[in-house]
Parts: sequence; C-alpha cells; structure tokens
Amino acid sequence: MKHAAEVAQFRFALIAPVIQGLFPDASATAYYKRVTAAPLTLPDGSSVTYSYKTLEKWKSQYSLGGLDALMPNVRADKGCSRALNDEAIAEIYRIRMEHPRMNATQIYEHLVRESFIPAKVSVDSVQRFIRHNDLKSARDPNIRDRKAYEEDEFGKIWQADTCYLPYITEDGQRRRVYCIMIIDDHSRLLVGGELFYNDNAANFQKVLKNAIASYGIPDKLYVDNGCSYSNEQLSMICVSLGILLLHTRVRDGASKGKVERHFRTLKERWLYTLDINAITSLAQFNTMLRDYMRSYNTTFHRGIHAVPLDRYEASKDHPRKPASRQWLDDCFYNRITRKVRKDSTVTIDKVCYDVPMQFISARVDIRYLPDDMDSAFILFEDQKFPIRQTNRNENCHTKRSTLPTIDYSQAGGKA
Repeated sequence: MKHAAEVAQFRFALIAPVIQGLFPDASATAYYKRVTAAPLTLPDGSSVTYSYKTLEKWKSQYSLGGLDALMPNVRADKGCSRALNDEAIAEIYRIRMEHPRMNATQIYEHLVRESFIPAKVSVDSVQRFIRHNDLKSARDPNIRDRKAYEEDEFGKIWQADTCYLPYITEDGQRRRVYCIMIIDDHSRLLVGGELFYNDNAANFQKVLKNAIASYGIPDKLYVDNGCSYSNEQLSMICVSLGILLLHTRVRDGASKGKVERHFRTLKERWLYTLDINAITSLAQFNTMLRDYMRSYNTTFHRGIHAVPLDRYEASKDHPRKPASRQWLDDCFYNRITRKVRKDSTVTIDKVCYDVPMQFISARVDIRYLPDDMDSAFILFEDQKFPIRQTNRNENCHTKRSTLPTIDYSQAGGKA
C-alpha cells in the first residue's frame, strides 16, 4: 500500500501542472515532452525514461478514475521493503555531517551493521542516494541554497507543521499540548489550526479537512517528514483531492520558513501572555486559540505590508471548491486492505471489527475516518458494506441460523 501511494503521488506530481492549469508551455503536450526529455527519478531512487504519451495516459486515467487509476498494478515482489527507509536516510545525513570523509561503501557497511537496512540492499542504493542528493563533497549537508519566495495567489501553496506547547492539567491529568497549524504562503492567512493531546496523522487530517471545507483545495501542500505528514494515507488523500504533496528534505524543517516563523509570533503575541495554570481543559485552550487566529488574520502583517484577510479576499477564488461535503468525506477516508478471518472479523489499529460473513477468507478494501470508526465500511464493486466494532458478549447471544440446534440438556448422555 505504501509503495502504491508513493507511485501514485509521483505520477500525480508530473501531471498536476496540467490538471491545475499551471504549466508555462504553449500546450499540455509541449509540457509533457519537456519533462520527459530527461530521465526521471522514481520514489525508490531508480531512474526511468518515459514517453510523453505515458503522461498523457496518466492524465486521462486520473480524469476518469482519480487516485485508484494512478495506482500501479500489483507487483510480483509486493511486500519487499524499499531500499532506503526514512531512518536510513536520516542516518546518512548525520554521518555526512559528523564524518564527512566517510565514503559511500563505509556508510553502507555502517547502515547494515547497525540494522538500518538489510544486507540484501546493495551498496549501489547508498551510492545513488549520495550522488543524487549532492552529498559527495565534504561540506556540511545541512547547508541549503535558500531564496525568499512567495506565491502570487491565495491557495497555491499551504505550509503545515506542529508546534509543542506547554502542559495543561485536565481532570487531574497533566498532558502536553500540540498545535497543528496550516498557513497560506501568499496571504499568510491561518487557514487551519487546532490543539490536541497527540501529534499524529489523524489529527493533521482533521485540521486539513476543516481548512479545505472553509477555504477550498490548495494546489500544493508543503510539510516535513514527520510521521504525521509523511504517510501513505496522506499521499492518497492528496491525490484524491488533486493536491501536490511536497516534503522538505530530511532534517531541513527550516525550509518551511513561513509556518516556522508564525509559531514564533504565536508564542510572542499570545502564548507568553497566558496564565497556563488557569487553563483547565483542551476545549478552553482551543477557544482561546481560535480568538488568536481571528486576531492574527485581521491584523497588519509587516512581512507582506498588508492584512492577511485582505490578501485572501483579493484572490480567494483561485482554490477549487469541494464538489460536496460527502465528496470531501470520501476523499478523506483512510484506505487499508485486510484479510478477513474465519470468525468474520478484521483488526484495525489493534481493535477487532465484525464484517459481513460473505467476505470470510477474502482480502477486502476498507475505508474509514480515524475519528469516526462507526462510519467504516468495506468497498466492494462500488457498494458499501458497514463494519462494526466486535462485541463478543453480544455475539455470544446472537442466533446463527447456519448452525445445528444443540440440546444441552442431553449433554453427557440420558439420565
């Protein structure tokens, strides 16, 4: 599933300028020919040369079938791990920073020895990654060539990130608070923000969904490589919505300068003025955050010499609008596959769910919203089959017409 999501996002990234009408070429075909003139790097690090007609086919497939049409066919080696995982990549950057004279072979041996990658991964994978990411020199790999930039309309790029806030005590329990925020690149408008007790993918999806419902669908979403922002579910959601998902380079969160700078403003203007000990619930804290966001959006911003809300109003029609609330809900359904057990159950996040009996022993496609598991269902031949959390005690008293009737009074023989 993860590999399929990566491939779908890669294919969508190539056709997104045509879908969004942002290509600078004279025609879509001219754009396709330009981007396929040189080999392209796949998500696994390998290079491939495509015909421009392949991109035309992907565009047609996406227009007809959305995300699923961009998914690759099942591979013969499905289930094999990818060459370099996120932990291995982070370790390569760390080694190049601390030991710049280590060559690719030495780094490869270290990764295998410390179990970052299995021994079956070839040294070529490490060499190729170092070469493609400009890590051959002994310079500090964290030095980036940065330039100030700004999009020219609202909704072209949203940046998102998480900020750690202080602990609060609610119902006698002291817990850390996390602020998930989304800011528009052009207007600096805060389009989404909420406080949570957990920094996870489901909470970010909730903030993103509410932001899209209020302001429309952005062209691009720029996030870092944390688990809340780099996962196959978010990739599939973005492809379903037609959003180009962009990630910062590993250990380069500073490239999301606008949202990072906003968190500094949030602390200086708002957080440091609060009496944290007087906050007794997350709901109370969120009410205060919403007041701050309204104030921020309507206050003069020195960085853009304008009020964020005024800039938003000037180009607010650029983002595409969701077709309907139901369509938006459908786009945000998480997708997983499970094999149904003999007792007609599946497990999602360590919780057992009952499914219809006809799916016993079959692999099923399950759609669900992490914060609303009551709406989870199996999608089969365009039909929805609800599933529900298993109640073993209730199931014990459920009549099963397919079972023979047992007279327990006769157990052990006649008197």
